[in-house]
Amino acid sequence: MSQRDLAGRAGLTSAAVSLIEQNKSSPSVASLKRLLDAVPMTMSEFFTEVEDAGEPKYFYSEDEFIELSPQELGLGGAAARVSLRQLGDASRHSLQVLHETYPPGSDTGPDMLAHNGEEAGVVISGIIEVTVADQVRVLNPGDGYLFDSRLPHRFRNIGQGPCIVVSACTPPSF
Repeated sequence: MSQRDLAGRAGLTSAAVSLIEQNKSSPSVASLKRLLDAVPMTMSEFFTEVEDAGEPKYFYSEDEFIELSPQELGLGGAAARVSLRQLGDASRHSLQVLHETYPPGSDTGPDMLAHNGEEAGVVISGIIEVTVADQVRVLNPGDGYLFDSRLPHRFRNIGQGPCIVVSACTPPSF
């Protein structure tokens, strides 16, 4: 597939894809998702190391989570990088679980996310502004969300400290 074809399928400019390819620009979560959807490939597949197909794995230590938005991507700007850490290999399961960290001022990008399935989450610490379709809500620790993820949505930390969210998505699509 040519760079121009990929850009067209993802709804991005060829120049934007070229800058990303040359490591001169970092895509937002939403832009990376659109690029991978154009291939097609999930973010989980893109970043996952294949689990050993031998013995089943049921437990994961903190350092075994898979970072779906590594620091090099610069998600949310140079000073504020979103971390999306996945529990296990979601491509082998029907449920995807994420440990999300949003530093102050960070967000999932200027473009709204949308993908098949449903997602839910609970704020563990900090505060986060969640937009789903035309509704916007600020969530505090203990608050949660549950919605059809085909609706356009976005997450943004408007607080002074980091925000931690534990979320789930089914089917895995991130």
